[in-house]
Amino acid sequence: MNTPNKLTLLRMAMVPVIVLILCLGRPDPLWLYIACGLFVIASLTDLLDGHLARKYHQITNFGKFMDPLADKLLVCSVLICLTEWGLAPVWAVIVIVAREFAVSGIRLIAAEKGIVLAASRIAKLKTNVQMFWVIWLMACPAAGFKGPVAAVLMAGAVILTVVSLIDYAVKNKDIFREQQ
Repeated sequence: MNTPNKLTLLRMAMVPVIVLILCLGRPDPLWLYIACGLFVIASLTDLLDGHLARKYHQITNFGKFMDPLADKLLVCSVLICLTEWGLAPVWAVIVIVAREFAVSGIRLIAAEKGIVLAASRIAKLKTNVQMFWVIWLMACPAAGFKGPVAAVLMAGAVILTVVSLIDYAVKNKDIFREQQ
């Protein structure tokens, strides 16, 4: 297993730790900041694994499949926890989680046909904006999700979430056709 794939697995392993901290630490802001620090580290592994995979030509089907899955687990799990803290609106989290299920479905249909779908540029941008939004929510809990910065990040995250779903569906519409 190469280093980029190990970083992806590390990111996945960090998810339950961050969730545990968010669930057990509520309502103490210190725990929120600790979770935020770990989330930042996990998010940086996403940048690093992609950089290393491209630089050293270590792009694998495992990485194409698991890297986006690790991102989904990280972002969605933490956003769900942040709704419990009152820091993220439920409707926005539902839009994000629903998109992730839909894209995972598209990926599964493609995989069944022997096609591995890598993350698109818009999907990578979506993930980055979602990560910045989550970091903001945890780093500045007093501002809440209604503050101007949080509102702009949330709007960007939700809009890119929807646009990237449409992008996946349109670019991969042929995988929905049944073979005769």
